[in-house]
Amino acid sequence: MDIDAAGGAATAGILAGAVERPTGHAGDAEGNCTDCGRTVEGRFCANCGQPTHVHRSLLHLGEEMLHGVLHFDARIWRTLPLLAINPGRLTREWVQGRRTRYVSPLAMFLFTVFLMFFVFSFTGGLEPDVNTTLSPAERTALTQDLQAARTKLDVDRKASADRPGSNALKLTAQAQETIVDQLERRLGLAPEATAARTDGLAPGSWQAQIHDAVVSGDLKINTGDKGLDKTLTKKALNPDLALYKVQQTAYKFSFLLIPISIPFVALLFLWRRGFTLYDHGVFVLYSLTAMSILMMVFSLLGPLWNGFVALGLLTFTFGVPVHMFAQLKGAYSLSWFSAAWRTLFLLLFASIAFALFILAIITLGLTG
Repeated sequence: MDIDAAGGAATAGILAGAVERPTGHAGDAEGNCTDCGRTVEGRFCANCGQPTHVHRSLLHLGEEMLHGVLHFDARIWRTLPLLAINPGRLTREWVQGRRTRYVSPLAMFLFTVFLMFFVFSFTGGLEPDVNTTLSPAERTALTQDLQAARTKLDVDRKASADRPGSNALKLTAQAQETIVDQLERRLGLAPEATAARTDGLAPGSWQAQIHDAVVSGDLKINTGDKGLDKTLTKKALNPDLALYKVQQTAYKFSFLLIPISIPFVALLFLWRRGFTLYDHGVFVLYSLTAMSILMMVFSLLGPLWNGFVALGLLTFTFGVPVHMFAQLKGAYSLSWFSAAWRTLFLLLFASIAFALFILAIITLGLTG
């Protein structure tokens, strides 16, 4: 089975089941429901809930679409403020059954993840920060480093030439040559960094370096499985395609964060009764949604002003633990101390869960 197709089908199925059916607009009763056939006496069928007056005009199609969007927006504007400032109350109210005024946690999570990857595709948030354009200050600093590296290389070569039998001095000189070569590539001074390539890769780019390392044999993939080695080597020859596959896999299998995270939250309440895996699942979904929105916001603001990047780092460093603490305390009605120590463990568990997710995504993306 194709990994991409499986991931896309699973995500679509979950999304279809998570998003509530549009209510539409009901007209006058027409006697029998056109869906289940039951006799109706009002504007909606008491058995299945379908409006009794069914429109079939193009104008009404636009009306229903507008109604569905506005209905979704009305619930979003009740959900987002609580998610930001009182996530514990939001989680508790959904678990306790007060749900009509809020967007469901699963629908909210899937919609946010879709929007986040859409934003990242335009802001470059998914591109590795390698070989970016150098600022004048960075170029000056790298030029100074290159001059110092070249001076040291001359010293190492002379020492190696004076003692030709010393393998240690020879290795030291070779290591220094690598440092000089990397700095020259970074500054665009290496001959291969400026010459046109027949494979279409940008000269001196990280993609070209990986491709060349695989071709020359400097980078060898050996997992013990010949078939897997062949697949990974093929992906390494085209790093852009490999990165694209991993990105697509991350989007299509984003729902894996849910089953990976729930057991870790359950561990925090292993000896307390009254909480179910469903409760922990709601907690996980709203928490992941909040983190995704935060990443998306600063991904949009970062290119506008460098100060937003620093603000984003501060928010993730201090704001995320505070948000987790508030959600734990409110959702599970904990004391300050109980919420505090669980927050510390939750931060550790979140790091482990995210590492497992990334490992799964890389494995599925590169072997699919």
